[in-house]
Amino acid sequence: MGSFRDSTILTIETGRTVVRAGLGIHELLRTPAVEILARVGLRQTAGEPSSCTTENGKQHTKSGEGSDYWHPPASSSRASSLPFHTNTTAKANDYLVGSLLDEALEAGQDVLVSWPFADGDIRDWTQAEVIWKHIIFNKLQIKRTQNESPVMLSIAPGLSRDSSERICQIFFERFNVAGFAILERPMAQIYATGQLSGVVVDIGYERTDISPVYDGFMIHSARSGTCLGIRDCEIYLANLLRSNHSVMAASSPSDSPRDPVAVQKFLLDFVKYVWSEGHIRVPSDGQIAEVLEDEGVTDIAAVLVAGKEKAVIEAGTKKKATAKASAAEQARAKEIEALDLITVQFRDHSITLGKERHRFCEPLFDPTLLKMLPLNDVNESEHPLSLQDAVGFSVSRTEVDQRQYIWQGLFVTGDLTNRVKGIGTALQSRLSSFILSNSDQQNEVQPRSIRVVNVPEYFAEYREKGDGLAAFLGTTIVAKISFNDAQGKNFVSKSDYDEKGPRAIIEMSPALL
Repeated sequence: MGSFRDSTILTIETGRTVVRAGLGIHELLRTPAVEILARVGLRQTAGEPSSCTTENGKQHTKSGEGSDYWHPPASSSRASSLPFHTNTTAKANDYLVGSLLDEALEAGQDVLVSWPFADGDIRDWTQAEVIWKHIIFNKLQIKRTQNESPVMLSIAPGLSRDSSERICQIFFERFNVAGFAILERPMAQIYATGQLSGVVVDIGYERTDISPVYDGFMIHSARSGTCLGIRDCEIYLANLLRSNHSVMAASSPSDSPRDPVAVQKFLLDFVKYVWSEGHIRVPSDGQIAEVLEDEGVTDIAAVLVAGKEKAVIEAGTKKKATAKASAAEQARAKEIEALDLITVQFRDHSITLGKERHRFCEPLFDPTLLKMLPLNDVNESEHPLSLQDAVGFSVSRTEVDQRQYIWQGLFVTGDLTNRVKGIGTALQSRLSSFILSNSDQQNEVQPRSIRVVNVPEYFAEYREKGDGLAAFLGTTIVAKISFNDAQGKNFVSKSDYDEKGPRAIIEMSPALL
């Protein structure tokens, strides 16, 4: 059979909480055309209880919009704390997805939200199919009867053979695709950096997945993770911001005070806005003391009380005419610069922040900070590994002679890295003990350094947030190579599927054997 036209190739990246897709491979590799939350909603009929069933079988009742914001205590097991509800009688057409679900929640309708991929597996096959179907036929406007598109699907690593076969069956029999292949997400992520060996650190909403890769193959026995993620960082910074007068005045105005639950929700929403707008950077190990010793919160309070925050920030953003400025003016300019103040607009409020915002990622490197929070929902019995310990543990499970190559490709990715810069370098600075511990016994296989890798600059469309979109970029690259191969050894064609059925996916995917 011949190869496929680039314009027909469909790339779908399925993460725990987000699904991204794009149709066609262009000369300048493009960022995803479609990005939706990996969730579905089911309207509750009158009298039916709204129950979320987590993987451990416990039931929790919650209805309406709040069900999407509710979280039971975090768990260190594979099971996610994101809501999940399975309904054996529900058909694909019963589920809301994408903008229809967003609108229903916005309107306060009684909708039960479910995240089918949140465990890194597939919790409910109908729900998974609904999300993929919505992307292919609704968002990308592909016609089922005229579907000429082969699909490269990247998905969580470690799925069972049965799951891989079932996915293959859905895409051929339900979506009528012209060809199909599965790629494990960490492989796509490391390929996006141009490396064949490394360790992928994928920071998700409530979990970080760590996958060592050597010479183009994932070392499944060394994969690990830690139940730390964006959610923990948001809770931590929300608590720190309770000391910021400007934030608290906005969260609960004196003329219309809010109850504690509403205040906490405001704080969490505000923190999400701050990091997603790129206002946070991550200090490396040597810079932590500078942030910890910062008295910015007190300074901000004093500035606000004096009503001078606008003047201070304006002065800080003006270019200093250093040649003509007096010594006193230069000293004042340095003082303002050191405060690192910003004012952001959020829900009709002008809110001033200082350096405390850069402490956002601290729980990733020191999880004990979460136990001190008054409003934390972290289980007291849990002891999640810090990012550096989890990565060190994972690499230590690989063969000794592989480690020096793996440490040359430390790649931190995930949605957080779209907007928050410096996490890779911050992690690198905390990993030195894992390569220096045996420095007295240096030999040719002993790792001597750790190198942070990134998505290369020549992917022009990815320059601003390439590291966070690495899974999609890598999936696109592999799709182009695989579907342009006339021999078709790396994907299942329609004739392969007709001849062998769903098990063809195992034979055609070297990583699944």
